Amino acid sequence: MARQDPHQSNLYRQLLEKYWGFKQFRPLQEDIIHSVMEGRDTLALLPTGGGKSITFQIPALAREGICLVITPLIALMRDQVERLTQAGIKAMAIHSGMTRQEIDIGLDNCIFGDYKFLYISPERIETELFRVRVQKMKVNLVTIDEAHCISQWGYDFRPSYLKITRLREYLATPAPFLALTATATPGVVEDIQNKLTFKRHHVLQASFERSNLVYLVREVEDKQKYLLKSLSKNQGYGIIYTRSRKRTREIAEMLVKNHISADYYHAGLDYDTRETKQDSWQKGDKRVMVSTNAFGMGIDKADVRFVIHYDLPDTLEAYYQEAGRAGRDGKRAYAVLLYNKGDRTRAADRVRRNFPNIKDIKTFYEALGNYFQIPLEGGKNMAFDFTASDFASRYRFSLSAIYSSIDFLQKEGYIELTDELSNKSKVHFQVNRDELYNFQLTRAGYDTFIKLLLRSYTGVFTDYVKIDEQSLARKANASKELIVKYLIQLKKLKILDYIPYRKTPMVIYTEERLDRRNLHISREKYTRRKELYVQKLKHMLHYAGSTTRCRSRILLEYFGQTDTRPCGRCDVCLRKKELELHYDEFDRIHQQIREKLRQHNRSTEELVDELPLSESKVIKVVDFLMDSGKIVPSSDGKLLWRDKKKPGR
Repeated sequence: MARQDPHQSNLYRQLLEKYWGFKQFRPLQEDIIHSVMEGRDTLALLPTGGGKSITFQIPALAREGICLVITPLIALMRDQVERLTQAGIKAMAIHSGMTRQEIDIGLDNCIFGDYKFLYISPERIETELFRVRVQKMKVNLVTIDEAHCISQWGYDFRPSYLKITRLREYLATPAPFLALTATATPGVVEDIQNKLTFKRHHVLQASFERSNLVYLVREVEDKQKYLLKSLSKNQGYGIIYTRSRKRTREIAEMLVKNHISADYYHAGLDYDTRETKQDSWQKGDKRVMVSTNAFGMGIDKADVRFVIHYDLPDTLEAYYQEAGRAGRDGKRAYAVLLYNKGDRTRAADRVRRNFPNIKDIKTFYEALGNYFQIPLEGGKNMAFDFTASDFASRYRFSLSAIYSSIDFLQKEGYIELTDELSNKSKVHFQVNRDELYNFQLTRAGYDTFIKLLLRSYTGVFTDYVKIDEQSLARKANASKELIVKYLIQLKKLKILDYIPYRKTPMVIYTEERLDRRNLHISREKYTRRKELYVQKLKHMLHYAGSTTRCRSRILLEYFGQTDTRPCGRCDVCLRKKELELHYDEFDRIHQQIREKLRQHNRSTEELVDELPLSESKVIKVVDFLMDSGKIVPSSDGKLLWRDKKKPGR
């Protein structure tokens, strides 16, 4: 790293304090900022809560031009745009939930309107509208959030991410790429840089170690009983993750019934309800949020004391990211995984459900095209409102089959499914002020309503502006229905464009609709993805089922940190401490016992005689290994080492 300019460093700190109120950067943030300011393509790995957004927002503000931010999460785009706007920074989001005219005006504003940030979803990059306009923008930085999505070896591959490197051809002047992710194995780190055609590989990585986070696995049959006992004894705010929408409600109601303040959250709730629930928890009105993995984006609560996983996640990447939402204030916090033999059985069933056969995927694709009434060879780059429950009842698909098929078609690059959009109503005047004035003179019946709109909202001539029909109705002392009627009539007269409120996920056709026979799904890719999924699930099961290895070390080594020490705090380390043995001493005795028993079965007495170690220490470790299930009695009455293959890398 080149020597940092103290004047530039001072500027970065001034911006940090002015817009975010912090006096100091978190670890690695300033190194990343200096790297991209020096024009380097950079891959930055920062853990959840490590402050990734600061690393591109500061350099973008420190120089002339606009920063492109590519992210697959529309809700995240809008959340960040709202925060930047509140801080007085001009930002825009362009995504497939918008009309062509909204996108057209938005892109024009980014060229001529002194905007500093343009958030886009990756599938927009190849559209002609974006391709032509981006060449006219002075882009100072390209940021790729969730960068692991570009790798087929990552846990959330999205083919649309492969288009990002085309930006290098479209930009009028070169701009550095900053790729950001919280989790990536060494192979994925290499793949990200190759796929984004980095001029030179350059990685800045914070340690994956969370020294204040205590990892615990609790093997319990009655998980609800454990929750009740644990939460009654321990205080603080927390999150309980479960895979079932129905179970989020059941657990929350059980906790409330037992006088523990709780609420539930999942993607099936409407946008306003989710916003209300999240705000209530973040403000501290509710202590516990029981949720599916839909809860997490945009959470900025530092004092989360625990994250409990009621069910087994699919990958260690997902587990690490979700567990990392605890203890962001640097104080002691707990990441607890509840586990039993039933979870192993359910994991095997998950493989079957997540990988429907290719014939069923094609049947789903055909039904989806019919549902949207898309002609063959049509629909490319078009977005359609999608209600899974309606589709399921009409075409007799289970919800798991729907989402599994969509996931596979996404990975093949045929469609994209957005998170649920809750688009507030918007208006934009399509005439200029003089034309509007003449209209008001000739059509006096609309004059009062137009004046109400202009008094209530600014910027309606240059951009689409969010409006609230109910608020307008109160001001006018009229019904909401009358306000909507006026807006629709003015739209018909082409005075303004009115986009009514809607909330729904959307399916985007990234390729034209194909005939079933021409829909190519590679059996080789299908098999490879299934094998990758199974491998990652095995790593997760290994973590949950391990009884002799430090939890933190398992996670760190998975992410490529090999020079690690036992954390001394997880459930495994604490059990070893009870033996009154040092970790290294325990490991040495453990290894020697394993080697002896792998040769042939032995009794405890034979182990004591053969090992040049303290008798009491050997017996302690033997007892520990028997309790952990590593050693079992054999048919000859001696001790047998029970081998479990480690998951492959």
